Amino acid sequence: MTDFDAAAIATPDTFEHEAFDSAEAAVERLIALYDQATAFLVEKFSETVASGKLVSRYRAFYPEIRLVTTSFAQTDSRLSFGHVPMPGTYATTVTQPRLFANYLRQQIGLLIRNHKTTVSIGPSATPMPVHFAVASDASVTVPQEGALEFSLRDAFDVPDLSTTHDDIVNGLGFTYPDGALPLAPFTAQRVDYSLARLAHYTATKPDHFQNFVLFTNYQFYVEEFEAYARKMLADKDSGYTGFVGPGNTEITTPDAPMNTPAKLPQMPTYHLKRADGSGITLVNIGVGPSNAKTATDHIAVLRPHAWLMVGHCAGLRNSQRLGDFVLAHAYLREDHVLDDDLPVWVPIPALAEIQIALQDSVAQVTKLEGYDLKRIMRTGTVATIDNRNWELRDHSGPVQRLSQSRAVALDMESATIAANGFRFRVPYGTLLCVSDKPLHGELKLPGMASDFYKTQVANHLMVGVRAMELLREMPLERIHSRKLRSFEETAFL
Repeated sequence: MTDFDAAAIATPDTFEHEAFDSAEAAVERLIALYDQATAFLVEKFSETVASGKLVSRYRAFYPEIRLVTTSFAQTDSRLSFGHVPMPGTYATTVTQPRLFANYLRQQIGLLIRNHKTTVSIGPSATPMPVHFAVASDASVTVPQEGALEFSLRDAFDVPDLSTTHDDIVNGLGFTYPDGALPLAPFTAQRVDYSLARLAHYTATKPDHFQNFVLFTNYQFYVEEFEAYARKMLADKDSGYTGFVGPGNTEITTPDAPMNTPAKLPQMPTYHLKRADGSGITLVNIGVGPSNAKTATDHIAVLRPHAWLMVGHCAGLRNSQRLGDFVLAHAYLREDHVLDDDLPVWVPIPALAEIQIALQDSVAQVTKLEGYDLKRIMRTGTVATIDNRNWELRDHSGPVQRLSQSRAVALDMESATIAANGFRFRVPYGTLLCVSDKPLHGELKLPGMASDFYKTQVANHLMVGVRAMELLREMPLERIHSRKLRSFEETAFL
């Protein structure tokens, strides 16, 4: 310990900033910089733990993308992304560029094309926490503080909450220390934090997540999803290549066992994969707005093209039957978990592309069209609350608000998922299935399921899957609506 010099900081010999006019080459340089930084930290961490003594401080930096433009770009006004709003210097730190390679190539390519300039790739000024550097190396783990004879933070950088935040997406005027404006909605540390949380909550690697995400609060849908996945794997023309469940077991043939771990994670997650990442991920978030916020907070960093809620709800109209569908076109937000990030006075608009895909998928799955769809589906306001047993309290207040809002259904997750989609610029939608009618004496009790209800529940998951397949066929610029973009937006989706 006496040889330790706190002022000495060892860093890897690294590349200088270099201009690129090729998105492909830019991403290759990001990968090289990231690999160099993580390899250095893993090596020095392993040496330090093995020796049990400190010799020096060690530091490596996230790579960054930097754009400098001196003119206003004449871009296609129909696009909601791919360009910066005004002349200036813009930057973003980057982590795990292999995982995000397709996304980075697309976004960098748009910048180069729309602004007719180069992007600069090099090391940033943001240190990489050792916890995140070793995350991709299964042979290395970071002991808890106190397990070592020295303090980890004396030798390495550790996660820093001052750079792990949502200031960019929340519109709080974030800039990098040198004054550069953000190019992307998340800093590298924020992304790394969420990737680690995703692996913890879902028991699947972030690599398996697909671009289209379904959320549910009903275990039966998981069983239906697995059955559908096996059917798709049996069809060589389906385009689906594998199915992954908790524990990262991946099957590629319809009869292979899943080997699901005996102890499931908090949010069991399943991935029906396609080679280009355009498959479908299903997350069983369980019950409550807190879970819904947690899941969407972390999945958002993967920049999915759409997420939908397909869960159960309480029907609020006497004309509804158990098993009827509800297509949300507005939300009454009484979930409270997002009040600090997105005030309740912020409207959450319905997105036409999502609404049409959901309505068309209901028609295709149920074989009903036009006016006949009204027999089984209502459109209207969905209320989301944070009290599962709201029925046990005085009804006068809640019922009055539900009536004034014209709500047709009530649940605990949908508005949270939609509001976080709005906040993170991820296209969102909600299709629910009525499982009880508490205001009309039909509580959620065993033995109440009719044949109609059972049929509708079986159809429900397939409606969500079909909606995702319809959205997948749309051009990307149509899905990512301008309605989700604010006055001054990041260039990256």
